[in-house]
Amino acid sequence: MIDYRKFFSDALAKIKSEGRYRVFAELSRERGAYPKARLHEGSTTREVTVWCSNDYLAMAQHPIVISAMKEALDTVGAGSGGTRNISGTTHYHVVLERELADLHGKEAALLFNSGYMANEAALSTLARIMPGLVILSDQLNHASMIEGIRHGRCEKVIFAHNDLGDLEAKLRAIPSACPKVVAFESVYSMDGDIAPIQEICALARRFGALTYLDEVHAVGMYGPRGGGIAERDGLLREIDIFEGTLAKAFGLIGGYIASDRLIVDAIRSMASGFIFTTSLAPAIAAGAIASVQHLKVSHEERRLQQRHASLLKQELARRGLPVVLGPTHIVPVVIGDPVRCKALTDALLDEFSIYVQPINYPTVPRGAERIRLTPGPFHGPDEIARLADALENLWFRLSLPRAA
Repeated sequence: MIDYRKFFSDALAKIKSEGRYRVFAELSRERGAYPKARLHEGSTTREVTVWCSNDYLAMAQHPIVISAMKEALDTVGAGSGGTRNISGTTHYHVVLERELADLHGKEAALLFNSGYMANEAALSTLARIMPGLVILSDQLNHASMIEGIRHGRCEKVIFAHNDLGDLEAKLRAIPSACPKVVAFESVYSMDGDIAPIQEICALARRFGALTYLDEVHAVGMYGPRGGGIAERDGLLREIDIFEGTLAKAFGLIGGYIASDRLIVDAIRSMASGFIFTTSLAPAIAAGAIASVQHLKVSHEERRLQQRHASLLKQELARRGLPVVLGPTHIVPVVIGDPVRCKALTDALLDEFSIYVQPINYPTVPRGAERIRLTPGPFHGPDEIARLADALENLWFRLSLPRAA
């Protein structure tokens, strides 16, 4: 008889032996006290400070978002009642798609239940729409983009990360008659670096390719209205298809694409991940409308977040810790070993009530393990100093590698 349980126990044993096994922290965020949360440990709780949230601007706590969600619940109830094709298109979904299209300067937008789903569904559908499509994908693209390209079963060409020379060479090698899409991100979340968007778009135009830009770590965060790096740099018209999320700077959940009306309509009509999924709850869409509208006109959240990110980088660098001094809000600190990375984050939580998750393979390559700090508008100077002191203390005690 086959011992089926052994397959699962062996798989887990391998992950544990590599130091990559995760134990989830059970948290209850405290409304009005962000970045504080209650950590549940059995029958007891204690207060911790969260330093790794993707709720970059604390919009999940914002009164206008919560109020909009409550009003929607009182008005239309909880669930949407179906897929978008079968009774699940509410007024909130339509308004939100209009707001997102406007955010990116496009004719139309399409909501998905997550950013992962948006990338997977959109990219795989592009491959089905365009026979013979070749997708050129940045080496460090997110797993959702990789899965979308794989599921589309089209030809994939990987170019070296942000390497314009390599991209040009690979575009040049593809027959001009082949449809082509260059798929890349604006902000890469593990190093916090930014793609050369203008130069990539110029190459794409030169070789007759469409551009597909993932702005999930940039929407809400950059640009005069929170439209991302492309808006900040005046490049909205250069991008053919935007992909974004509602789950980071906007503080909720969901993903979307924005493009011209024809492209969005074709994906809407053919993407399985859209057609066969119950739509987002109306209250989520209502909260997202409020968040997107607010961040189109409010700059204070972005200003404070950038100020605190800069201060944290300065503090860590001053102490000789191996912080990656990138140009964005993301603050990676590289350790290079999964076991020691876990030991650091365990000690931060146990001794200092600071919650940070280790980032290990496959999220980053082996040997590039790190913590990824995401200061927000309410991580003030006192919190930053407390974190930097704790890290300096533990770095010495655990004999972790210092900055070169």
